[in-house]
Amino acid sequence: MSELLRRILMLPEQSSTVAADIDRLHYFVIVVTMLGAAGVAATTLWFLIRYREGGPLSRRSRGKTGEEIRPARTRAALIAELTAVGGLLSLFVLWWVIGFRQFVGLHSPPEDSLEVYVTAKQWMWSFAYPNGTGSNGVLYVPVGQPVELIMTSRDVVHSFYVPEFRIKQDVVPGRSSTVWFEVVRPGRYQVFCAEYCGISHSTMRAQVIALDGEDYARALEGLSAIQLAGPTADRPAVVGEQAPAEPLSLAAIGQRVAAQAGCLRCHTVDGTAHTGPTWAGLYGATIPLEGGQVAVASEAYLTESMMDPRAKVHLGFKPVMPSYQGIIDAPQIGALVHYIRSLRDVRRSGGPEPAPAAVEGSVPLVQPLTGEPGEPPAPPPASPPASGTAPPAEATP
Repeated sequence: MSELLRRILMLPEQSSTVAADIDRLHYFVIVVTMLGAAGVAATTLWFLIRYREGGPLSRRSRGKTGEEIRPARTRAALIAELTAVGGLLSLFVLWWVIGFRQFVGLHSPPEDSLEVYVTAKQWMWSFAYPNGTGSNGVLYVPVGQPVELIMTSRDVVHSFYVPEFRIKQDVVPGRSSTVWFEVVRPGRYQVFCAEYCGISHSTMRAQVIALDGEDYARALEGLSAIQLAGPTADRPAVVGEQAPAEPLSLAAIGQRVAAQAGCLRCHTVDGTAHTGPTWAGLYGATIPLEGGQVAVASEAYLTESMMDPRAKVHLGFKPVMPSYQGIIDAPQIGALVHYIRSLRDVRRSGGPEPAPAAVEGSVPLVQPLTGEPGEPPAPPPASPPASGTAPPAEATP
């Protein structure tokens, strides 16, 4: 029945593990809606025939006025109306609950997910992999393994849409959004932008190439390393052998970006107190904010802190960090977030492992320096990241 309905509705094949569940909700809504529409049409036709002009129940044939033949609102009629309204509301709530659970599921990737950073810009999709390689216009994924996409945009709002996977996620500038999927069979799948993004919106396409384990590993080996912050590392030279360059990991590239962009002038990676919060144990922690709120240090929060530092200010730290919007690009942001994530299990120097603060009024993850901050740090080195010259970073929310 599911395959029959898919063909009737002309839907593409179900090529991900979540596609079948989404289609079942689609079929449920379509079938119930069509049955309801058919019932309304049948009832209307019955009234047209039974009470037609000149028919046995028409006012003229019975010699009665409209007031005389208007039916009284009986108890049965009231019960029928309440049942119809209650049934429609119940269906609406049921569909909403099922759809909400699917939405939450698509944004809650499994622990063993492969993370891929996606950059959208007019009019191209770029992808960065955990081994430090990248590709434009083609996303390579393994079959049978969950893949989490961490996406951001460099210019306007885009939307990542793969019809066969039944996933569609908006990509917003200066923000980080996530979605995950698991491909069930090898193949090529088209990626579309489902949000109008400019004059060449219709040409903003890409491909997802799903490969088995060994083929996937070979495909990544053939990709070029991402040049985010300086050259890649080289193996030691061997006499009589030419040693090719090895790509850095995404976390190692993020470490280079942090050093060259001046982030490490105010943030430590070992838990030491400084101008800004330490990155040790930061990722995934619940931190207090100015105004009595709290936030989880997720990919979205870290990205927002780089692009709009004053949006959510870390309690106990001054809002003196400048915005890096337009200074570091999306791949660099992804590498920085990956580097901070790699430090989540780092123990503080001279102290216990950091524990997240989860209640209002609790102390920050790392106590800021007492007293007024000193002179601002010196400008960053003369060799800035590829996207431009970074301003000095002083603190982070």
